Formats: sequence, structure tokens, C-alpha cells
Amino acid sequence: MNAFNFQNNCLYAESLLVKDLIKSYGSPLYIYSKSQIEFNWNLFKKSFGDHPHLICYAVKANSNIAVLNTLAKLGSGFDIVSLGELERVIAAGGNPSKCVYSGVAKNEYSIQKALEYGIYCFNVESEGELDCIDSVASSLNMTAPISIRVNPNVDANTHPYISTGLAENKFGVGADIAFSMFKKAALSENLKVCGLDYHIGSQITDVSPFIEALDRALELVEKLKTENILIDHLDIGGGIGVSYDQEETINIEDYLNSVTNRVDQIKILVEPGRSIVGNAGIFVTKVEYLKQNNLKSFAIVDGAMNDLIRPSLYQSYHQAVLIDDNSKGINDTWDIVGPVCESTDFLAKDRNLTLEKGDYIAIMTAGAYGFVLSSNYNSRPRVPEIMVSGNKHSTIRKRETIDSLYENESLFEDEID
Repeated sequence: MNAFNFQNNCLYAESLLVKDLIKSYGSPLYIYSKSQIEFNWNLFKKSFGDHPHLICYAVKANSNIAVLNTLAKLGSGFDIVSLGELERVIAAGGNPSKCVYSGVAKNEYSIQKALEYGIYCFNVESEGELDCIDSVASSLNMTAPISIRVNPNVDANTHPYISTGLAENKFGVGADIAFSMFKKAALSENLKVCGLDYHIGSQITDVSPFIEALDRALELVEKLKTENILIDHLDIGGGIGVSYDQEETINIEDYLNSVTNRVDQIKILVEPGRSIVGNAGIFVTKVEYLKQNNLKSFAIVDGAMNDLIRPSLYQSYHQAVLIDDNSKGINDTWDIVGPVCESTDFLAKDRNLTLEKGDYIAIMTAGAYGFVLSSNYNSRPRVPEIMVSGNKHSTIRKRETIDSLYENESLFEDEID
């Protein structure tokens, strides 16, 4: 399925013309396809077949409650990394008993709230965290379900900023430390060992690092059996890449078949984020000015790095396309840049396009790590998000106003003795 496609040289979002959506909602603008989200999630479900599993969508990829609600209605679980994300899931109709709580810095309050909500499992990232969960559970007279996150020291061959499975990364613990932590947890009256977890990175387009990490995890599972510690589930993390520039990526069905063939009947948890929402969203921006010199040609647009930071932060590539055919403008190789006062403020570089002032450009595959990473830098209101389904559309986040930028601020007043 491809929810965003061209018909008669015009870009559509499902059954709707993108240019008509701009007329309704303005620019810049995020547009998501509900049907594409559902299709992507169901591909994971179908690929597991009859094998016991739980699909835990990684909330950090796109946390809008309409997106979460769409997935909750499908029966999805959720991978959360903060109490705020857990509260979002619950507000969106998600079931906390299908939530796994990851992240390296869970504090006592968030652990307590997660226990009270009845989450599925904590993915424990350190010995100190294990002790903290044990202590909080004891104070509440509860039993905390835990899985220990193993760092398999596998190179995912991805951008270093989104690599999480190497010993030099902050996530998880090595296999030897994990083994001792499992033994310690098994002796606690307030901890229940449920699973083993790993996650080696994001935007991975080669299946071999996944299989290498899986095999190392299964070695530890077998070693734990010698201590009579049995694992109920194996959490294989997420990280499946999407195609940003027509590059080949992982066949989800083949990959999950490889996993289930190796794992017997242990329940499998998977934490897809980008592969659920990445190609289900676009970011649309308007050309305000064209500027050329002897070295460069710039298309200055109303969208900026505060709206979509991935190109600036990760040097990532997104396709940039005109939402309708334009043969009247200037054909050149353009850098698409925004109004933020930083030289790193760009959405795309060196793109051959025929442009004129007033054109609209769609930045494709922007549904993941787009709005969630946006900010108010340069006192810019954040843009709206809308969702389409067939020929229907609605706002799922309103455009911020300038007044809203400082509504929680106040002037300093000297105290008078």
C-alpha cells in the first residue's frame, strides 16, 4: 500500500488532494494516513501467524493520541520510555497491561505509577534500576514484572546517534552482568522474571545484525535454564528501517519467520515504531522565496528545522516533491531551507526541481520522528497535524498560536521584605 501517491501529476493523501488539504489547514502541515498505519501494523500481525506474540508500538516514533488510538483499536501494545508516554497511551484508549516500559532513567515515581497502572513489564536497563524497582514494589506490597535488557554488542550499521546495541552505548547491560541480574531478580519476593529484551538501533536495513543479536540472546536464554530461570517472553526490540530514497529494506514477513523458526514457542515481543508510521506521514511546506548566487540556489520555505529536525540532526534524506506539476518555474538544483536562524536549518539539499514562489513541497516519509522532535525554537508555533482516512480528514492537533508560546511564562517580580 502507498497512501501518498501521484494521480494526474497531483499528490494525493489516500483519496484527497494534498493541495485541497492545504487550503483547509494552511502551511506548514503534517498529514498522516490512518489506513497506512493500519496496513503497516497488520503486516506485523500477519507475519507472526499462530506464534504467541505482542506487538508493542514504540510511542516515541509518533505519540499523537489519534495515532495511538488507531493502534489501540487494532489491539496493539505499546513500548513506552516515560510516564508521559504511558499517560498518553491510556488517554488514547490503550491498555496499560500491554505496555512495556523501557528507558535508562526511570525514577521512583514513574515506577510506582506504572506498577499501579498494571503494565505488562519493565525492561530493566541497569543493576541500580533493578534495585529501585524491587524497593518500590516492596513498598507497595506488589510484584513487579521485569525483563532485563541485554546489550548484545552488535553493530547495527546505522547512524551512530541511533545505534543502541554496542557496548559503548548507554542502553542495557552486557550478557555476564545480565546473567547475574537475572539470578538476583529470581531470588526477590517482589520481582517476577518475565523476559529478556534487546534493541540494537533504529533505521536498520539489513537483517543480519538482527539475527546475530537474536542468536546471542538465545544463548543467554539457554544459560539461564541451567539456573532454572525460565523466560516467558523474548523482546526483540524494533529498529526495522523504512525506505527514504527507494532503498531496499527488510522484508518484515521473512524476518519474523526467521525469528519464530528459532524461538520455539516462547512468546515474542516486538517494538516497531518507524516501520509503523514512517511512510504514513508527510510534511508539507510552502516556497516563500527563491534565492540564487554563483554557488548555490536556495528555496526558502515556511517550514524549518524546528518542525522537522531529522535532516539537520542525523543528516537524513527525505524525498522532496512538488505536490502538483509545475513547468513554469525555474529548473535548478536547490537547497530547501527554512527561516530558522541557523545554517543547519535545511529540509533537503541538492534537489533538482522546477520551482516558483508559492509552490508547495511535500517532504515524504515524515510520519516518524517528525512532529515528536519539533520545538518552538526561534519562538515559532508548532504546526498542526491532521489525519486522513479515505475521503475524510480532521485535525488531530491544532496549530499553535504565538500567544500560546509564552502563556506559561511570567515576569520576574522582586520580593519585598
